[in-house]
Amino acid sequence: MGNSVRYGILGCGMMGQEHLRNLALIDGAQVVAITEPNQAMQSRCRELVPDAQFFDTLDDMLNADLGLEALVIATPNYQHAEQLIELFERTTLPILVEKPVVSDIAQVAKIRDAAAKHPAPVWVAMEYRYMPPVAQFRKQLLDGDIGALKMLNIREHRFPFLEKVNDWNRFNRQTGGTLVEKCCHFFDLMRLLMQGEVKRVYASTGQDCNHLEERYDGEMPDIIDNAFVVVDFEDGQRACLDLNMFAEGSRYQEEICAIGPKAKLECFVPGPGRFWPTETLGAAPIPKVVLSPRDPKGPIESDIPVDPALLDAGDHNGSTFYQHLGFFKAITENAPVDVTVEDGLKAVVIGLAAQHSAQTGQAVTITDSGYAFA
Repeated sequence: MGNSVRYGILGCGMMGQEHLRNLALIDGAQVVAITEPNQAMQSRCRELVPDAQFFDTLDDMLNADLGLEALVIATPNYQHAEQLIELFERTTLPILVEKPVVSDIAQVAKIRDAAAKHPAPVWVAMEYRYMPPVAQFRKQLLDGDIGALKMLNIREHRFPFLEKVNDWNRFNRQTGGTLVEKCCHFFDLMRLLMQGEVKRVYASTGQDCNHLEERYDGEMPDIIDNAFVVVDFEDGQRACLDLNMFAEGSRYQEEICAIGPKAKLECFVPGPGRFWPTETLGAAPIPKVVLSPRDPKGPIESDIPVDPALLDAGDHNGSTFYQHLGFFKAITENAPVDVTVEDGLKAVVIGLAAQHSAQTGQAVTITDSGYAFA
């Protein structure tokens, strides 16, 4: 394949539109087809890609003779696994599928087996890996700045779930649960930064503030809005997730802390710039990484600014662009896939195990080499 790729997009709600804006920044990436049944979303997408053809169903898009060379799945969570299986059966095209790759433990084995037979790259979208401050944080860990990583804490204090098409994200049965929908990103980061596999998960969660007054056909949403999750790794390392979704007044949305025998390393990431009140507080905070050695003492603070054009293209601090650039190179240059189906599935299993732990009050053991829990 040359240095251009013709994309078909499946689902173009809020996240799908972020994919469109970021693909527009890559020379050679051309979105030629979009499957999106919602007319309001179609109208918004036409403003971004006026030359693309629109379809109401995946079947219609696949049957059209458009010379597609890659596919992106950005539909609601509960549709990902079924659509991915259909694409495996009907195409040999490269696929980027939004997280979570599945939303139910029963889907894991089927996706794992089918993906192993697919002849083209399959990339699971885990945007948080590619945020510039997180990438710098990871680099310093790999450079040995703190010594061997022993403890990792990821805190996300943020805004509530946004409104999505038909409010599909209000119920566990459609999302897999908050610790899957929102947090599989963080469990993926834990595995990436720890360079190890998880053996046990314990979670304590609550639904204390958000969506309590909402009703859908008389039913109240059941998604949690806060959690602590403790994650034990096979080699003795430990990680913790601290999630709160009614804390949008925070200066930084994500704070990551890694501790080793030599030092502590911290990463501070602001939330989406469009939510920052510049009229009262001025410019949005700049991401930073802080290294705090034990000896000699003295924090070393580094600003990690993000290209304003990338900030304007989405809500994930430029990460969606870098992710798509990697996927584009995997297609055009045979570059390796950074986030494999294995990575995507194992992150979801951790999230599902955490959901189960919260429901039962018991620690949950990860089994089958990371693909199941007991």
